[in-house]
Amino acid sequence: MVKFGHIAGDRMLDLVNTVAWRLGGPERIEALKTYSDVVEWCLESGLISTDEATALHDLADRDGARAERERTQVVEAREKAYAALFADDPEAAADLASMYRTAIAAADLVRVGDRWQWQDRDTDLRLPRDRIARGLLALTQRDDLDRLHQCEDAKCGWVYLDTSPRRNRRWCNTKDCGDRNRARTYYARQKAKGHQP
Repeated sequence: MVKFGHIAGDRMLDLVNTVAWRLGGPERIEALKTYSDVVEWCLESGLISTDEATALHDLADRDGARAERERTQVVEAREKAYAALFADDPEAAADLASMYRTAIAAADLVRVGDRWQWQDRDTDLRLPRDRIARGLLALTQRDDLDRLHQCEDAKCGWVYLDTSPRRNRRWCNTKDCGDRNRARTYYARQKAKGHQP
């Protein structure tokens, strides 16, 4: 069963979307409430294998305090990415670069088939954070970030790459935010007509 949304067009943008109602103030809901949630998101997103997920759950059971610190750092990385991408925050971008340097220091660059990739030396509680840090930096290097968009719902705040042919996608999900906002607009128009003499 899929627990998280995967609608953004890049798994790192899906990470940014692990907050429901980002712009909703007190209605904001954190989806990464536990280290286990972080592991499950990474598994769903293809960042870790099933065996790695099992090992990480075991490690978290043995050191809950450290696992919680790692969860907090993943959430901080997510928020830095949002600030860098949507507020053009240079300090957040510098923090992402620092997280990336730390992440590559814990890995080796190896050839797998015809590709090169980072290979972590250890399966450690920091593994999700390191892979996320590398993924977030890769996100900033995409050449289609001119398609980056935020849902136009006033409270939603989910983000995505607008790959529609005319680049006119307004909602994260047409069946959710799209339908709700169209209904709201329709009812507002009906109400306004009812008040006309």
